[in-house]
Amino acid sequence: MSKFNTYFLMKPTDVIEYVKEKLDLFEPEADLDCKEIGDGNLNYVFRVWDKNTNQSVIVKQAGETARISDDFKLSTDRNKIESDVLQLEGKLAPGLVPVVYKYDEIMNCSAMEDLSDHVIMRQALIEHKKFPLFADHVTTFMVNTLLLTTDVVLEHKEKKALVKNYINPDLCEITEDLVYTEPFNDYKGRNDVFPPNLEWVRRELYEDQELRLEVAKLKFEFMTNAQALLHGDLHTGSIFIKPDSTKVIDPEFAFYGPIGYDVGNVIANLIFAWVNADATINDVAEREDYTVWLEKTIVDIVNMFNEKFLKAWEENVSEVLAKEEGFDKWYLGTVLRDTAAVTGLELSRRIVGLAHVKDITSISDKNARLRAERICLTAAKDYIKKRESFKTGEDFLATLREAVNRFPR
Repeated sequence: MSKFNTYFLMKPTDVIEYVKEKLDLFEPEADLDCKEIGDGNLNYVFRVWDKNTNQSVIVKQAGETARISDDFKLSTDRNKIESDVLQLEGKLAPGLVPVVYKYDEIMNCSAMEDLSDHVIMRQALIEHKKFPLFADHVTTFMVNTLLLTTDVVLEHKEKKALVKNYINPDLCEITEDLVYTEPFNDYKGRNDVFPPNLEWVRRELYEDQELRLEVAKLKFEFMTNAQALLHGDLHTGSIFIKPDSTKVIDPEFAFYGPIGYDVGNVIANLIFAWVNADATINDVAEREDYTVWLEKTIVDIVNMFNEKFLKAWEENVSEVLAKEEGFDKWYLGTVLRDTAAVTGLELSRRIVGLAHVKDITSISDKNARLRAERICLTAAKDYIKKRESFKTGEDFLATLREAVNRFPR
């Protein structure tokens, strides 16, 4: 009787046995090794490889609690959503996600393509590497996976069936708490604020009633606007990259929500890369060269998204009333509004909340980190409060620059 007929949390030795028994990827005589390589907040990720041929596979398993904190009790079937979404995204945006080989409902794990020839984008940006094709790749991914899963394109009953299929209450609750609630009031006492910034954060976020009201509006829009099938956690830690290839991973937070949630996450995490480079590159010319590239990437992503979105709309729209003149631009405007808001929410929660990013925490100089955090949070407030005014990439960049100018070196 197989040991894998009942769920348990695997160790590397178990994963080797699992791969041999459940996957038809390696020769019987393969000499396999395994290492746990996960560094995320939720799941356990194992790399298995044949020491003789270097053939490899990734096995990802869901535990019953989040790795970030045992406070988060989670359904172990969340990897099914991830596997299903990756396969759908692979059809909508070919070549931009890893190939899924198998999902195991008993062990709550999936086996997929190993992307070890790529690197995690967050770390690559911290090392100040450039990826000239990223803006083109990520905007194609977002337009294809988001617009093509809306009521504008899909037959309405088909879309509603997808909404039902991707109900994801446990992980949505994490987003509702960590992104839309706690950074602005710390009502659970879980926020982790850089101590020198605590009083500033209390004054600028917790005590800003106008900001809190706008965030309240955004939270309920997030919970009720089943617009498109989101990745749900589209940051630079969920992207494997190399100069000629971009692969989006980890869509376990996927559910039907507002398109701008994914787009805003991408923009915010490029801003984290910007403040990291600004704080850590000492050579003035090198610093300017890299931050200018990041600025161009931010502008390009917004503008290319706009252009591709309208083109895909024209080519794929099926809803009769969506073909009314001007409706496409109005709809895109609502997406950009949400994108700006989420840019601000993500900037806030990664600095004030429970789940930080290395772009910020790796800044060793206390004063430089303080400045980086205040730039992000100052821009965040404008992205949220003035969200209706953002239409182009240049608009997004202008707000970042205004925040930078408020905190001179």
